[in-house]
Amino acid sequence: MCAETASTERRRRAGGRDGNARRTDSFRLDQMPWRVPVNTDRPTEPLHTEGVEAIHKGALHILSEIGVEFLNDEALALFQQAGCRVDGANVRMDGDFVMEMLARAPGAFTITPRNPDRAVRIGDRHLAFVNVSSPPASWDMLRGKRSGDFATFREFLMLTQAFNCIHVAGGYPVEPVDIHPSVRHLDCIAEKLILTDKVCHAYSLGAERVEDAMEMVRLAAGLSHDEFDAAPRMYTNINSVSPLRHDFPMIDGALRLARRGQPVVVTPFTLAGAMAPVTLAGAVAQSLAEALCAIALIQYVAPGAPVAIGTFTSNVDMRSGAPAFGTPEYMRATQMTGQLARYYGLPLRSSGVCTANIPDAQAMWETCNSLWAAVQSGSNLVYHAAGWLEGGLIASPEKFVMDCEVLQMIQRYFDPVLAETTPGALALDAIAEVGAGGHFFGVAHTQARYETAFHAPFVSDWRNYEAWERDGATDTITRAHRVYRGIVDGFIPPPLAEERREALMAFVARRKEEGGAPTDF
Repeated sequence: MCAETASTERRRRAGGRDGNARRTDSFRLDQMPWRVPVNTDRPTEPLHTEGVEAIHKGALHILSEIGVEFLNDEALALFQQAGCRVDGANVRMDGDFVMEMLARAPGAFTITPRNPDRAVRIGDRHLAFVNVSSPPASWDMLRGKRSGDFATFREFLMLTQAFNCIHVAGGYPVEPVDIHPSVRHLDCIAEKLILTDKVCHAYSLGAERVEDAMEMVRLAAGLSHDEFDAAPRMYTNINSVSPLRHDFPMIDGALRLARRGQPVVVTPFTLAGAMAPVTLAGAVAQSLAEALCAIALIQYVAPGAPVAIGTFTSNVDMRSGAPAFGTPEYMRATQMTGQLARYYGLPLRSSGVCTANIPDAQAMWETCNSLWAAVQSGSNLVYHAAGWLEGGLIASPEKFVMDCEVLQMIQRYFDPVLAETTPGALALDAIAEVGAGGHFFGVAHTQARYETAFHAPFVSDWRNYEAWERDGATDTITRAHRVYRGIVDGFIPPPLAEERREALMAFVARRKEEGGAPTDF
């Protein structure tokens, strides 16, 4: 490799301007270029065909004989219109209706944000990673645990933008409680659209918040109303209120987005032993029932609307009742739900989660279990893939960096070059040249490939003990903190046309003047 080519390749691996890897004179983020990996592995399938059918029939039995409550009058009227049995808030529906509605849903779709180069395919074996979303508190090694604020919220958006292995700017990476709830969504989504150019999420928490979010995404992308409605530009995730209930605002938001062609991810939050049966088959069947009835409603209202089914089935610690994540049960439930998602032909969302309180060894083994369960299940969208702690109550920038190291490894794992069997990859000439007892360091085959042959970490330390000790003996959390500060201190937002920024901020100012969204206090 010539010097100029090698230099270009090093910049490419470091992210460069293309990857929005921002740096100061003393910091450079070495990372892989932007790419949404494709999962080429066969999924792990713990269930036999009979097991898949049993859980499927169990979910349909729940929907037809037990029912799910919808605390939304519009949803109840629509179900009644569709011929479902509505008794108060309880809705029961036949399996044939559910399957007919599911058949309308696309198996994959593409969400295109304001920067078309950051479009993300959901489905078709693609594996997209989302930042941590919704914790009320943050933790870092200098300030410890504290309530979320807007300054910290902004820092997490900078990390979201800087790392190429994060494909989607999900919900608020930490809740900024220093901004009043009536206008919080305006400041947060505006900042997300300014500091990132990646796919944007909006919470389904009231009509005003959803409508405002769609308008802000439209303005930031410079789209007409027809252009916005013509293709997915953003998305929402809704949760059921397990067991067996959907609330008003999330269903309302889902219907608003679906009617305008924007994707909805339906993710029940079922904890086996607390909000679902203690057995995994029962917990997964209940979770599927809660998801399928909402997806059926969406497809009845907006046939062909992009949807995905989410899994968030884990277990509780039976000694304390606290939720646990990254457990063997969590992994199996995720894999089992993946089998059913493929049975229904729907994209799958899972999560990268843990129960640990700081970014220690427990945090990483639980998160790695969760992330590899996502891989094994054939997930297409992985929530909370970077930064999650304390069962979702804490977001940590150091954990964010450490998780991105793991995500890069997964991305590298799926690099097609690793499975090449070309003559150059087989290297028979190099093997013959070295022969018995030699080494491959100096041969031309190695020299032409050594800079890009293997995964290159940005926070792991591969030196021996003595070299590590001479250099200060820093632990992983400290190294991750330095990366976090290097990104934030040298961050430059991605380009946004001035007329789009002005239109966005004018809308925010007008909506604030109007009072934003109503609150309960």
